[in-house]
Amino acid sequence: MKFFENNFTYDYSFPAVSLAYFLRYPNPYSRHVLTTDVIDRYVDSKTQRLHTTRLHLKKSKVPSGILKLLPKGMGGSDNSGQSYIMETTVVDPKEGWMHTESRNMEWTGILSVVEKQFFERQPIEGALESLEGLPLDDKRSGEKTTVKTTVIFKSRLGQGKLLGNKKKTESTGDQAGEAEEQAPKQGWFSSLSTAGIQRSIELIGVSRTRDAVLKSKQGMNVVLERLRNGGIVGVLEGMRQDREALYGPEGPWKRVWINGNGLKDTDDGN
Repeated sequence: MKFFENNFTYDYSFPAVSLAYFLRYPNPYSRHVLTTDVIDRYVDSKTQRLHTTRLHLKKSKVPSGILKLLPKGMGGSDNSGQSYIMETTVVDPKEGWMHTESRNMEWTGILSVVEKQFFERQPIEGALESLEGLPLDDKRSGEKTTVKTTVIFKSRLGQGKLLGNKKKTESTGDQAGEAEEQAPKQGWFSSLSTAGIQRSIELIGVSRTRDAVLKSKQGMNVVLERLRNGGIVGVLEGMRQDREALYGPEGPWKRVWINGNGLKDTDDGN
């Protein structure tokens, strides 16, 4: 099992950052995200916290470094396709914090990745007195939001086989002579080899996550800038531009919109 941890501070208020988090797809740094669907959402009547469960569909493929460590054919014929990510969030707007957790739903036998983030409101140190009496928007402009990202990687590749061999060895009882000596040796070498492959897969996951976390920050900053300059309308316009950049003006998003409004899709665009 491997861990990755990163701390970052956004120069934006917590309400802006938490809203941007839910509006972050698509953006120029996340064009691999195809769809986002809300599975469940409710406000706890006692705590007044917002709970949300979403499902993200992303373009994905098994990294070539991991593919080399797998048995032939295990990574799929073309090593490409789509994968689902389950995301849960809890937002406390009064206390000013948000907890998120995302986990992959594909290839969990090869590598399970669980990403947890904790966002927290952080007023500028020593500035509380100077903000007294100001409107709420001005107070929020003096806030920053910190985020701590923790990612846990765990590979289970080969564990089922090893456990099966162990049970088989135990059920056969004691063996005499050479067979009795070789079985533990083979089991030890097999365990060593499997553990080495698991560690290699986890390290590749850590390496790729460093780049993914950087792109995630850049994407969030794009959405936050759109929110600051144009509000929700600016964010939605940015989403439209990103979808057109990904699919083109005649892509599936336009056809879905036209069909949904009962219009005829003509070549002249009218």
